[in-house]
Amino acid sequence: MTHKSGFVNIIGFPNVGKSTLMNTLVGERMSIITSKAQTTRHRIRGIVNGEDFQIVYSDTPGILDAKYKMQEGMMKFVNSAIKDADVFLLLTDIYENSEKLEPVLKKVENSGIPIILLVNKIDEGEQEKVADIISAWKERLPDHKVAPISALHGFNTAELLEYIIEKLPEGEPFFPKDTLTDKPMRFFISEIIREKILLNYKQEIPYSCEVVVEEYFDEEKIVKIRALIIVNRDSQKAIIIGQRGSAIKRVGIDSRKDIQAFIEKKVHLELFVKVDKDWRNDELKLKRFGYLGT
Repeated sequence: MTHKSGFVNIIGFPNVGKSTLMNTLVGERMSIITSKAQTTRHRIRGIVNGEDFQIVYSDTPGILDAKYKMQEGMMKFVNSAIKDADVFLLLTDIYENSEKLEPVLKKVENSGIPIILLVNKIDEGEQEKVADIISAWKERLPDHKVAPISALHGFNTAELLEYIIEKLPEGEPFFPKDTLTDKPMRFFISEIIREKILLNYKQEIPYSCEVVVEEYFDEEKIVKIRALIIVNRDSQKAIIIGQRGSAIKRVGIDSRKDIQAFIEKKVHLELFVKVDKDWRNDELKLKRFGYLGT
């Protein structure tokens, strides 16, 4: 039996639904999902296996103009996903101006790699408008597949599988067949906590934070976790903690619930806050946090 294996990389601008699509395709909660931009900061791989195929999906950060070194690292993840793709899932939505996508589209077209352009959030638009958008994209990409989807509701996503497998190259699996992701458990714990920060705080606070799992002890009946929330300024630390610790307590409770569901075990979670000015431009720290190569 012929086996197919390849990298299927999701590319697009912030807030078009890349992480939602990733989770739908993989069937697990691989990437945190909020309505805020810059939710995904890393390249997160989710692996789907069949008897005769292995698909390595990649969720990538939303494309942006980097303003500091952390964002430069984020855009390197996007560029690496463009370089090693066997199939592109280029994601847009019914609200995005098609001209905005042109520079990215030309770049992936020049690679010669198969493109599947997906127009997301079609459940939010009028049928006639959606049909016009799809028609325009098909005219723009006559040699590639264009499909309307709703990543949130799973519309038209199951049908993608057969087409993706058809486009994959023949080859042995890159990972053991029981592997779900190439990321360690600590990564997903920090992502869950960061999601709760994104959901519970406004303005610049979530974008000034990094979460580091310093301790992870998996005991017989409980997992004990100590995590550090890093911020830029003392004022941000005060906001994260809240009056008498009320805000960080809420983040801890919400995080613990999701972590317990994720690892299917009782969790004791301790959260601490530390001020580390300009960590987003510190190359050594960014290497430690996984944004830059070692």
